[in-house]
Amino acid sequence: MLAFLFPGQGSQAPGMAADLAEIPEARALLDQADAVLGFSLTDLMFGDDPDALTPTEITQPALYTHSLAANAALAARGVRPDVAAGHSLGEWSALAAVGAFSFADGLRAVRRRGELMARAGDVRSGAMSAVLGLDADKLEAACAEATEAGDGEVVPANYNDPGQIVISGDAPAVERAGALATAAGAKRVVPLPVSGAFHSPLMAFARDGLKETLEGLAISVPSCPVVLNVTAEPTTDPEAIRLRLLDQLTAPVRWAQSLERMAADGAERFVEVGTGKVLSGLVRRTLGREAVAVQAGTAAEVEALAAE
Repeated sequence: MLAFLFPGQGSQAPGMAADLAEIPEARALLDQADAVLGFSLTDLMFGDDPDALTPTEITQPALYTHSLAANAALAARGVRPDVAAGHSLGEWSALAAVGAFSFADGLRAVRRRGELMARAGDVRSGAMSAVLGLDADKLEAACAEATEAGDGEVVPANYNDPGQIVISGDAPAVERAGALATAAGAKRVVPLPVSGAFHSPLMAFARDGLKETLEGLAISVPSCPVVLNVTAEPTTDPEAIRLRLLDQLTAPVRWAQSLERMAADGAERFVEVGTGKVLSGLVRRTLGREAVAVQAGTAAEVEALAAE
């Protein structure tokens, strides 16, 4: 059973997808992205300036486009998933890849999502920190205690693997929760360079704004189940997908739980479709070193996978 995984913010890199432009099926989507957006996203992706990819409203369409270009190349070579999932923004890529909505419709929505998330950070600034080496229940308790102290809200935002959970919220509350986590035995607390408190109540502005976009998005039954971030459960129900894409903005990404569910359902091989290898590392840290995870983000990686 083959699982496709799609990366989220943090995986972007200068030159992303440039070599995929030599593959006709990928090139068609890359060109379509520029046409849909009305500016050359591919110039920013193919260039060598990392700062050009930093704004959230650019990062998200770039990651989505790279993943869908790689997926198109894989599909043309007969490589298709039995189940799919994506980390945060990557959930949109996963859904488009298995036909829940069109590439163009998803791209417009992702661009809007990025704009709204960037503005949400301006409306109510926040912070995020990665907490390493602390059990989820202890970190959840630290977040609850920090919130009750009255410095704002802080919640778990990303359950990335059993040893890494990201917390998100108002900066003073995040700092307090980090100190409490350290006192409870966390190995490290690492502040993250982000423009907002993603996957927390501070994204309410973005959630409200995206509601209209999602109401107008045509969603079909995907070709295979997608394990959703909010529930860590597989679904092919278009209305469940619509609801959870909205909920996802203010709810935690249950990534480790999603990987565990896919493995329990029979996934034996995981393919990271898009740029980077962040998710492949999370597969091994969650499911064990013996777990099989490969990348399919470059032309060479796509061809190697198709040749197996």
